[in-house]
Amino acid sequence: MNYQDKKIAVFGASEDPSKYGYKILTELAANGLDVYGINPKGGHVKGHTFFPSLAEVPTSIDVAIMVVPPVALDGAVAQCVAAGVREIWFQPGARSERAYQAAQQAGIKAVNSCFMAENGFW
Repeated sequence: MNYQDKKIAVFGASEDPSKYGYKILTELAANGLDVYGINPKGGHVKGHTFFPSLAEVPTSIDVAIMVVPPVALDGAVAQCVAAGVREIWFQPGARSERAYQAAQQAGIKAVNSCFMAENGFW
């Protein structure tokens, strides 16, 4: 699928270059994708300011990439349901059967796989 025309939220965006939340956000941005970082603590990296929650992003989001611990997934999925997100990717290490099922039950396409590898970014 082509994600060039999609608005993408990265839950777990990070200012730390060693973290996947940093690597995913910066790589997608470097490839020209419209990407928004979500981190309750805020922050920014390479011109991207992180939003504390999905509700604070000033545009609708099409795709969410989860790079948060499993304990944070229920809340993140609930934000996606409330915001009308159509697709969620649960990265390795950011998976929960309950969150996955909640996404599916809300009619969201839920994918347990690495967004970056599956879509040719890595």
